[in-house]
Amino acid sequence: MRKNDFKGEIKNEEAYFDIFEDWGLIESSFSMQYGIRLRNEDNMSWDEFCTLLCGLNENTPLGRVVAIRSEQDIKIIERFTPGQRRIRDSYLLKRQTELQKDKAAYKAYIDRLQKSFKAMFGN
Repeated sequence: MRKNDFKGEIKNEEAYFDIFEDWGLIESSFSMQYGIRLRNEDNMSWDEFCTLLCGLNENTPLGRVVAIRSEQDIKIIERFTPGQRRIRDSYLLKRQTELQKDKAAYKAYIDRLQKSFKAMFGN
């Protein structure tokens, strides 16, 4: 897994959040974990923001959503609530749509998916 410095566009399967679409989750997570209200923060550098964002734990709103979106264990996924399923399905649908725009990334994604299925269910 590569560490994201948020300076460029993320184009791999490791990006389980979108800095723009998930901004509300980011704001509430900073408030919860660090006591920082981003709307009132005038002096935070971009590097500091990125460091704090990468340090958010799974007990924050963004952390919980990222944990749902990134879950790979089928036994855990089977026990998801309807709300958790909506979060994961919405993310996967968005990811699939983005991948279809990039043919090489889409092929690599399908290849990884096929390998995963083979590992789970045999040849």
